[in-house]
Amino acid sequence: MNVKLKLTFMSFLEFAVWGAYLTSMGNYLGAVGLGPKIGSFYAMQGIVSIFMPAIMGIVADRWIPVQRLLGINHLLAAVFMFATGYYGYISGSSVDFTTIFTLYTISVAFFMPTIALSNSTAYSILKQNQLDVIKAFPPIRTFGTVGFIFAMLFVNFFGYTDGVLGFNFSSSIGFISFQQDYHQFYVSGFLGVVLFLYSFVLPNCPVKSGTKKTLAEAFGLKAFALFKQKKMAVFFIFSMLLGVSLQITNGYANPFITTFKNIPEYANTWGASNANALISLSQISETLCILLIPFFLKRFGIKVVMLMSMVAWVLRFGLFGVGDPGSGVWMFILSMIVYGIAFDFFNVSGSLFVDNETTEDIRSSAQGVFMMMTNGFGATLGMFIAQAVVNHYVYSQEDLTLQLEGWRHSWIIFSLYSLVVTVLFAIVFKYKHKPEDVEKMIQD
Repeated sequence: MNVKLKLTFMSFLEFAVWGAYLTSMGNYLGAVGLGPKIGSFYAMQGIVSIFMPAIMGIVADRWIPVQRLLGINHLLAAVFMFATGYYGYISGSSVDFTTIFTLYTISVAFFMPTIALSNSTAYSILKQNQLDVIKAFPPIRTFGTVGFIFAMLFVNFFGYTDGVLGFNFSSSIGFISFQQDYHQFYVSGFLGVVLFLYSFVLPNCPVKSGTKKTLAEAFGLKAFALFKQKKMAVFFIFSMLLGVSLQITNGYANPFITTFKNIPEYANTWGASNANALISLSQISETLCILLIPFFLKRFGIKVVMLMSMVAWVLRFGLFGVGDPGSGVWMFILSMIVYGIAFDFFNVSGSLFVDNETTEDIRSSAQGVFMMMTNGFGATLGMFIAQAVVNHYVYSQEDLTLQLEGWRHSWIIFSLYSLVVTVLFAIVFKYKHKPEDVEKMIQD
């Protein structure tokens, strides 16, 4: 098989493992009485992202070939993801938080490093085959998002009626899709095992000889000296503040939309029954918006592109607050579309900013700090805050009408938070647009 095709399938599987449960797990947790704990499950992804990728990076640098370590991590993550699903199966509606949370935590502790490991595997194999990484990798990574969408749609439309498994695209009465129960964990575990087996097909990436990273270097501690520079300190602080928003809709969009199924006016609407399929439009938008970034960067510069991302987060949450799966479904759809701008524009432009403002000796570490501030500290803090807000306005209510009103209040609060961050960023962050610098960054 062609090297690019091998890596493309690897990327497809990598993110399909994640997509099987990331946007639908909140729906299942709510159904088994763990709605007030949803934020804790998603926050754990941020917590393990702070240290596990660095630790596994050291292991790959010193002892185990990266493609083999990728497979081992997926196997271990799959075992505990299967265990999570099995515990959900034997427990029914009486799920103990501590047990399922522990199994899930161990699984994601091994999964989260695989995102970086899969990138390292691709880079290493492409270089071994004298291929241009900059040109060859983006299409490979794009199929990762395709895999994520594929898994989302599978757990949305595949399920069972009266114990018989099958697909259902019309949301018929009595059909239970995998997005509603523990089967989504089985799907993720199965895909993880497939990727473990597939790792043996990938070309070997020998452990490199020579100087190895220390633990301090792997954690990017040297790059924290950048906080002494006002511009970089401001940027990293706002990276964390924006990171607060990153996982909120992954955790709460599905249970929110599914709530409408219990309201007669919306019970038979397609959107209320197919929340995961509706949310998949966000990932499609994400894939397409990546293509727009070079144009907007050249035209408006990094700061404006970052502000566009922040405004998009305001709209992302605000449209959830005023939309519905009936006559207002267009607002949900628009929320999914702007997600691509919200997610991509800051992550990519922020990464380019870090690359441009740091020296070569700490550039990789600085990128690690950027990811740590957004996907680690920011996302973790965001999910705990979101959990407190949703618990107060939604899960503290027993009346369905009050719950729905609570959801709307919650989304508006998240939107207003994003608006405050946007205004502060516009005022505090100073960065002059230089078209020639942007051109150089894109080319590099």
